[in-house]
Amino acid sequence: MTVPQPTTETRWRCTLCGNLTRFDVTRSSKVVEYVHLDLAGVPNVEETEVVSETIDSVRCRWCNAVDQIELVDRPGAGS
Repeated sequence: MTVPQPTTETRWRCTLCGNLTRFDVTRSSKVVEYVHLDLAGVPNVEETEVVSETIDSVRCRWCNAVDQIELVDRPGAGS
């Protein structure tokens, strides 16, 4: 089950303890990177383009609840 990502008008909230600020997020990403190798062969990523990204799970840091996260309105988002 994927978790919806917060927007400019919403944020995450743990339904068990009410936490709004501390979460462990597991993501799956597909990216395209431009890698520049120096003459010694040491790589340096100069550009990264995120092709797709999915949030797999969100765990509350306060109570350790998994998959108990909901989206709630941010304060003042409707103003």
